[in-house]
Amino acid sequence: METGKSKRTMIVSISLGGSLLTREPIPETFRKYAGVLRRLKERGHTLIVVCGGGKPARDWIGLAKELGADAYTQDRLGVHATHLNALLLIAALGPDAHPHVHRRGSEVKHNLGDRILVGGGHLPGSSTDYRAVLFAEAAGADLIVNATDVDGVYDKNPKKHSDAIKLKHITYSQLETIILNNAEQKPGEYGLFDLKAVRRAKKLKIPVIFIDGTDHEEILRAVQGTHGGTEIC
Repeated sequence: METGKSKRTMIVSISLGGSLLTREPIPETFRKYAGVLRRLKERGHTLIVVCGGGKPARDWIGLAKELGADAYTQDRLGVHATHLNALLLIAALGPDAHPHVHRRGSEVKHNLGDRILVGGGHLPGSSTDYRAVLFAEAAGADLIVNATDVDGVYDKNPKKHSDAIKLKHITYSQLETIILNNAEQKPGEYGLFDLKAVRRAKKLKIPVIFIDGTDHEEILRAVQGTHGGTEIC
């Protein structure tokens, strides 16, 4: 990973939590994330960004559930919500982004280049976290950044336990255990990180950094190696 002393460029896959984009669904929200992504691009980094669905996805999933929809249909609604966020981010990035919402690794591999690639979900039952890992695999990425509204990985859910301890460096296996003990894996509620995504990243040996993306500058610092989050490798 890049540090304050190292200036090498990297291919980075970023899972951008939908909660960050939809907490305040106004133009300025998308502009500030587009701005930091543009700065990374200007420094020579190749970027792939996968947008989550956020509150709109959960709202539509909840409505579908009340209407009696099965899990597959609920997930389809969540996937569509990620595409809407991706399109808004593409709009904010303007000519710095490829105009297509990417869904498959083959698309990423084919279009990888100077422009930022933005994607969303693809198949029901598969999270955007997992999509970010698949895109990282297709692009031969050096790093995966998971930006959410939590500032790293804790030994237990910090939203439920005041004595939760933040972890600076952990292994993929340790992260698997934490997820199994603390997170729900269901439509709209993938928790800390999708378990399938962790196992794929572990197989690929691609480092993953968890950061508090409510501070959009942390995305930049994650690539620089000066972030305040958690590193998994």
